[in-house]
Amino acid sequence: MTSAPLPAANSAALDFLRSRRSHPPALLTGPGPDDAALTELLTLAARAPDHGKLEPWRFIILRDAALARLAPLVEAASARAGNMPEKAKKHGDAFRVPVVVAVVFTPAASDKVPEWEQFLSTGAVCLGLVNAALASGYGASWLTGVAAAPDFAQAQLDLTEGERIAGFIHIGARRDAPPPDRPRPDIAAKTTVLK
Repeated sequence: MTSAPLPAANSAALDFLRSRRSHPPALLTGPGPDDAALTELLTLAARAPDHGKLEPWRFIILRDAALARLAPLVEAASARAGNMPEKAKKHGDAFRVPVVVAVVFTPAASDKVPEWEQFLSTGAVCLGLVNAALASGYGASWLTGVAAAPDFAQAQLDLTEGERIAGFIHIGARRDAPPPDRPRPDIAAKTTVLK
């Protein structure tokens, strides 16, 4: 039997994946995506694997006044967690960017799809949003930290019982200097082939 030929590779997408790298909040500036651009990014991110079509996630958009309110609260929470002042300031400064999207894990009751699979779907949404932002020309990164702690998130982001933060996606314009690349995994050392 002859197998069907593969469709042509999407070279641009492969080049993007080979070179993609996150842009830390310290390297982000304004402007960030406007409402229409952000809606497009969220639409692209929502094309994530979702066994059972449960959509076990939602988005909270943080801009302007919300970020101005949260930044000092995050810094204070980081200091209370025992971090040195410079590290606590860095945590607060991460919320001094144009846009932060909180991706909230909202597990759904299901006899077929365990909660851990739903959490993986939510993580896929986080990565999808970072990649959509990067592919659109923005800088972006996926962080958690003290702001994702359940007590902080419930108090400051009005999460309901059972919800939790899967990630904060920080988005803005890229500064001139690209972020330094980091060492990448040795794929051969991380791969096993069963026979």
